[in-house]
This record gives sequence, C-alpha cells and structure tokens, in this order.
Amino acid sequence: MFEKVRAWSERNMPTRETFERIRWLRPIAHRILLPELWHFNRRSVPRGVALGMLVGVLTPIAQTIFAALLALPARANVPVAALTTFVTNPFTTPPIWLLAYWIGMRLLHTDAVEAGGRLVHPEAMGWLQWLISEVGPATALGLVIIAVVSAAVGYLIAAFAWRAWVVHKWRQRALHRNIRGV
Repeated sequence: MFEKVRAWSERNMPTRETFERIRWLRPIAHRILLPELWHFNRRSVPRGVALGMLVGVLTPIAQTIFAALLALPARANVPVAALTTFVTNPFTTPPIWLLAYWIGMRLLHTDAVEAGGRLVHPEAMGWLQWLISEVGPATALGLVIIAVVSAAVGYLIAAFAWRAWVVHKWRQRALHRNIRGV
C-alpha cells in the first residue's frame, strides 16, 4: 500500500522545475527554490502537511500556489504542502462545506427560529439576506474550525508516521546487521 501511495505522490508532486517555469514567480524564485524547503525531514514534512490542510480547506482557488508561498516563512516542505492541498477536491469539498455549515450553525446558535418560536424559511426572509446573515458566517466559522483541527491532526499524524518510518528503518538495519553477523 505504501508503494502505491509513494508512486502516486511522486507522479503528482510538484518539482522545483515546475516552480521555475512559472513566469510570475520568477521574482521570488530564489526564495522558493531554497534546497532546505525541498528536503524531506522530520520537521518540514509535518509542517507541510499542516500548512497544506489549512490552505486546502480555507482557500477555494490557487491552493497549491498559496501553500507553496506560505511554506517559505513556515519553513515547511513545499512539495508536501502543495500536495496536501489536494485533500479538497470536487468530491470532498461539498461534504466539507456542509459540515462547516453545520458546525457554524451549532456554534453560533442560529437555528432559523424567530423570537416567537416559529421556524423561519429562507423564502420568508429572502435568499440573499439568508445567505449573508446565516449561511455565510456559519460556513466561514465552520471552515476555520475544520481547517485548524485538520491542520493539527495532520501535523500529529505526519509526525507520528515519520517517527514510525524511522523506527522501522532502524529495525530493518539492525536486522540486516544481525543476519550478516556484523
């Protein structure tokens, strides 16, 4: 399974050359193309995952570019940050937005009930007013909460997965040393 994930990410992961070819990034290319932002290590990979999750959920367009630009001050791995933004795609975005709306409605305690206890339908108050007064703030709050929680969880999962991978490699190395009799 890890081989399939690795092969998929190698095919889809942006390379330094990809960013070198983007014309409007040329003025800051010297910052984006720093080697330490492209190396995989125990600190930059979890940062990249967290940043990619945050940008992927909060930014509806140009997510990869924003993640790459924000990876600079965060010292996060650029390819990981850019690749992680694909957590939101045409299949996952509608459920995420519905969940965000539901979370926001629960936290803001706006359940479309008038003071008299009657249920207010969107037709009664006008669709545009309903979108601006209820749906917009609730969805925005929910998206912020989902983004922050998913970034924190993504960071922890990436850090633990990195640690598990390193421990696995240490054990393999020790096993090979014992087999060879060294």
